[in-house]
Amino acid sequence: MSAISVNGRTYEINAAPDTPLLWVLRDELGLTGTKFGCGVAQCGVCTVHVDGIAVRSCQIPVGTVGQRVITTIEGIGETSAGARIQKAWLDLEVVQCGYCQPGQIMSAAALLTANPDPDDGAIDAAMSGNLCRCGTYVRIRQGIKHAARS
Repeated sequence: MSAISVNGRTYEINAAPDTPLLWVLRDELGLTGTKFGCGVAQCGVCTVHVDGIAVRSCQIPVGTVGQRVITTIEGIGETSAGARIQKAWLDLEVVQCGYCQPGQIMSAAALLTANPDPDDGAIDAAMSGNLCRCGTYVRIRQGIKHAARS
């Protein structure tokens, strides 16, 4: 048994060290906002923050997390950047089907934390690993700019 810190809480987990963080979050902790997409870290839908850095939880073994702080979509609204992104997403109706949006929001919040006033190039670079089947990329970029201004 080991402990991990997620969204400001410490959880005792009973997973093997090589279990992907995604499955610990979803299956052991019941935090199902983080979605499974491709399983090979290419789509971005499983994005979470580890010590404030956006990572693909489907490829991070839980045994490598240690005492680092994990933030999921359920907790991102408690951060300044996360709250601004979530509000912008609602204000501009960014979401279409919504499946990719937890990963989009997590990547966008990490971007705004690192770069409070990103230009189009910075936005495109930060968001390039997040796929959206509905093609809401223009609205996502507008949402990030809106959040940066707020």
